[in-house]
Amino acid sequence: MGSQEEVKIENDFILLRFQNETDPTYIIERPVSQGLIQFHFGIKGKGKFIFNQGGYALDLKEEKALLFYNPQKELPLHLELAPNTWVISVIISIKKFHGLFSSDVEHVPFLSDENKDKKYYKESDISPSMAIVLSQLFHYNLNPSIKNLYYKGKAYELLSLFFNRSEDPNAEQCPFLIDEENVLKIKKAKEIMIANMAEPPRLEALAEQVGLSLKKLKMGFKQIYGDTVFGFLFDYKMDYARQLLDSGSYNVNEVGLKIGYSTGSHFIAAFKKKFGTTPKKYLMNLNTNV
Repeated sequence: MGSQEEVKIENDFILLRFQNETDPTYIIERPVSQGLIQFHFGIKGKGKFIFNQGGYALDLKEEKALLFYNPQKELPLHLELAPNTWVISVIISIKKFHGLFSSDVEHVPFLSDENKDKKYYKESDISPSMAIVLSQLFHYNLNPSIKNLYYKGKAYELLSLFFNRSEDPNAEQCPFLIDEENVLKIKKAKEIMIANMAEPPRLEALAEQVGLSLKKLKMGFKQIYGDTVFGFLFDYKMDYARQLLDSGSYNVNEVGLKIGYSTGSHFIAAFKKKFGTTPKKYLMNLNTNV
């Protein structure tokens, strides 16, 4: 089933991780007090926000961000996640948010005096630098004792990048990402790898297929997705394997074959590396919890 995690960054400032790796739609409902600003980031898949008891709906698309703020009324969270969807949300009070900025906030429209009492809705693209932070929030591998500190730093980084309207700070490290066409080529490379996860192409062939040099493919993929091409694919394959096991329709060997492992022992070793347990033990634990 779907999962959600709430991390309190500070008073009136929380970060939420939502994940649906199952077939049915996963519905999240929670109250949100009046005067709170909501940021929602669609990492992959598709979500839908429902307002006014179903009277109005707004889609959260992959690689898009939504900002909601309404000082006049509460905007309780009712979010429907399609299968294979990941979302990060940040909810912060307007008072706390004001404190993050200097007095010069012309580039933050809803903080201006003329807009401070008006509702504000906005959809924007997730920039490559934001995509890296969002990926890190899902794929961190740190000691649990410092998780809150890590989340706090990443939440602040995410908000600063959201409102950064100057040149992308990653542009100096990776100038070609300024070109939207190159970003689209990197995204196409990701889609090709996912579609052919059982028999992925070699990096040289992938670079040729999307029209990039090997160096630019490697550099751009790391910038946008926070991992190497095959590092990203490994994580994706393991998450997909877990979904297949969760479905109860396949045994361990069948799952391994579906994601490209010709021998069961290689799949078991890979699964244990990712999740710290074997697929068989994972299945047994699933059956125990039913």
